[in-house]
Amino acid sequence: MDRPFHSVLFYLPRVAIDALTDQADVPRIDELQYEPGVGISDETLKHLGLSLMPAFRAPDQANRLFMDYVTLAFASHTAHKYGGIRTLSKPLKGGLAPWQERLSKELITNNVAGAISLSEIAKTCGLSVGHFSRAFRKSTGLAPHAWLLQARGDTAKVMLRDRDASLSAIAHSCSFVDRSHFTRVFTRLVGLSPRAWSVDP
Repeated sequence: MDRPFHSVLFYLPRVAIDALTDQADVPRIDELQYEPGVGISDETLKHLGLSLMPAFRAPDQANRLFMDYVTLAFASHTAHKYGGIRTLSKPLKGGLAPWQERLSKELITNNVAGAISLSEIAKTCGLSVGHFSRAFRKSTGLAPHAWLLQARGDTAKVMLRDRDASLSAIAHSCSFVDRSHFTRVFTRLVGLSPRAWSVDP
């Protein structure tokens, strides 16, 4: 190595791997399959790491649901590719039951700051984390963390229509870190800046 470099170290505890195999109703993994001391180029892990870059740059802007989602993807991929699991779940035929969808949306909306964990929501719905994540996406078309951002954006639109609150006040009410964070996320979601949208919603 002749120049500085950045790296990401994931720690995957045995209990997490056991939970995945138990939920999938497959035998537990004894050891991960790899050749000690030999590097592996894994595009999936590379892109999961890259997806975390914004969170590393601004950790106060990353919500827990997003971090949980990436962690679940990392564990699932590792168990599948290096643990020999052929499938981690049965094909998902349907999404959440109506009561599960309503309850999970209420939990996410009531914790708009993103402090609630994916496992807490899944447990309340009586599902494993993996099953809940897939079923939520099937029902809503969005991952839980993406639905949370959409909910924040919808709340912001209501406040923008009122025209009395400042952008800083709206950002605070919708649990964005600051005005610039709110503007950046809103523009990405809606395609217009908050000011431009409020002029012609």
